[in-house]
Amino acid sequence: MTPPLAGERSQPRVFVTRRLPGGALDRLASETAFDLWQDELPPPREQLLRGVRQADGLLCLLTDTIDDELLAAAPGLRVVSTMAVGYDHIDVEAATRRGVLVTNTPGVLTESTADFAFALLLAAARRLPEAERAVRDGRWTSWHPSFLLGRAAHDATLGIVGLGTIGQAVARRARGFQMRLLYSSRTRKPDIEEELGIDYRSFEELLAEADFVSVHVPLTPETRHLFDDDAFQRMKPTAVFVNTARGGVVDQAALYRALASNRIAAAAIDVTEAEPLAPDDPLLRLPNLLVTPHIASASVTTRERMAELAVENLLEALAGRKPPHCVNAEVLAQ
Repeated sequence: MTPPLAGERSQPRVFVTRRLPGGALDRLASETAFDLWQDELPPPREQLLRGVRQADGLLCLLTDTIDDELLAAAPGLRVVSTMAVGYDHIDVEAATRRGVLVTNTPGVLTESTADFAFALLLAAARRLPEAERAVRDGRWTSWHPSFLLGRAAHDATLGIVGLGTIGQAVARRARGFQMRLLYSSRTRKPDIEEELGIDYRSFEELLAEADFVSVHVPLTPETRHLFDDDAFQRMKPTAVFVNTARGGVVDQAALYRALASNRIAAAAIDVTEAEPLAPDDPLLRLPNLLVTPHIASASVTTRERMAELAVENLLEALAGRKPPHCVNAEVLAQ
């Protein structure tokens, strides 16, 4: 239930765009007066604008677009706390210009996301969705030596695009499969190369060598549609593509063409350009594609910790202190 607002505004006022897992909202209720959007779906634009109009703080999700129009509609807003690592849904430049802190929740979802990325890799490699459908559809008629042959991860080459904390966690899991490890990144990381036994390659070299490609870059103007027709053309026809980063990193039309023409063997994606993916999207007709609904961090402990950290960031900012994870800390000096 949404707590009542303090009559004299003795507590900061916060708008929360969705009910959060765990007990994070209990702590928020003890230190703020907050309005909560109760629906499971994101608040419509007009509701979001109305919710922030008198707010000191906003706790949002990656499904909420926080742009200059919204910031202008909330003259008292001091902090936007997103329960996510990525913040491409927030116009950080506009927030900084208006003196609004932006915070995120990195670190706490690293292991769960890496677990899920590797689960997708294995599921696509061994064609688990196709196999499960074959059983349900009555196409499992006998054991046959060439039925639903997949690709082995063991001893294969894994190319990791973006060697941040999640990319590194995926590499550690891959070592258990004795995979040969490659990475591409804006900058080389010699210490991590030595620690993980991973070799640097240019983006183009990695695509040509890898049996599996796993994506772990943020969505920026430079990475938008990084995986286009040219990128998929460079990959092996036996390659498996995995994306747990952001949907916009991939040109979905190019991915469709690569899969439909067997230019690459398979793909497993947890993110899409538009979310949710439309039920009639042509991608969903492809047997060599596995799609999941943006659930890489969806373990109970991880989502509860993300909610706790989002609340902690917000409360620290409202108290005039530097939050644990601040995207635009220069605002504090304004």
